[in-house]
Amino acid sequence: MSAKSERLAALLSECFGERAISVVDDRNEVTMVVSAADYHDVAIELRDRPEFSFEQLIDVSGLDYSAWANGVWEKERFAASTHLLSLTHNWRVRLRAFAPDDSFPVLDSLCDVWPSANWFEREVFDMYGIMFSNHPDLRRILTDYGFVGHPFRKDFPVSGYVEMRYDPEQGRVIYQPVTIEPRENAPRVVREENYGDVGHG
Repeated sequence: MSAKSERLAALLSECFGERAISVVDDRNEVTMVVSAADYHDVAIELRDRPEFSFEQLIDVSGLDYSAWANGVWEKERFAASTHLLSLTHNWRVRLRAFAPDDSFPVLDSLCDVWPSANWFEREVFDMYGIMFSNHPDLRRILTDYGFVGHPFRKDFPVSGYVEMRYDPEQGRVIYQPVTIEPRENAPRVVREENYGDVGHG
């Protein structure tokens, strides 16, 4: 731990008290976990309080904990990690909140706090299916309009359900069941004759 990350972790614990479910300083990276109910309000304070001054949102990442620790994770399945930067203090924090309902995960949008959250939250929605309430334009951003499912969820099939291709006869893009054939990935070792013999040059 660096002195700077230790100071930030201590300040977060002191200022947010019980609202900070956990504050971890690991490898000079500080992560604070808050409840879904406190997520939006804590974000505003992280931006506005002069001792923090997190002016910039760098990224929002989705997380699916269903396979965490070989499936022994017993808490909420889906979370969003918001990565913040303070230019004033030159430090970073990861703010994490878990969606309370695994079957329909919802968290507050942070677009009104940091407008840069917009497309990141759309990506999290598209890839993980986490909804963001009060988002100004929540729709898919990476997959196609008619795409079914959320590709980064741990239970999403590796090869997907359907594939798309352009059909010249129909003159349009069509969807069809996935036609990926399994292939063997056995490594092939190629060596010259007498490889490793003494005196072989």
